[in-house]
Amino acid sequence: MSSVQTPREITLLVRSGCHLCKAAAETLDEVTSRLDYTWQSVDIDQDPELLARHSEEVPVLLVDGRVRDFWVIDAQRLEALLSS
Repeated sequence: MSSVQTPREITLLVRSGCHLCKAAAETLDEVTSRLDYTWQSVDIDQDPELLARHSEEVPVLLVDGRVRDFWVIDAQRLEALLSS
């Protein structure tokens, strides 16, 4: 018997004025509300380490601290990831 581990932390790395970030947040709202998850956003411009690592990739989706997607967050792929 295998157990399925549910994501503990869902984070979207964003920056101000980013139209892809806004679209990603809307996708996260839609999918996570349907699956009863919560998520948080972090502005990379406020964190020098995140800015250095992800400046050209925002938005970046982290699930349990691992990069799972960036630029365009696909609702179907996100739902499959969170449901597995």
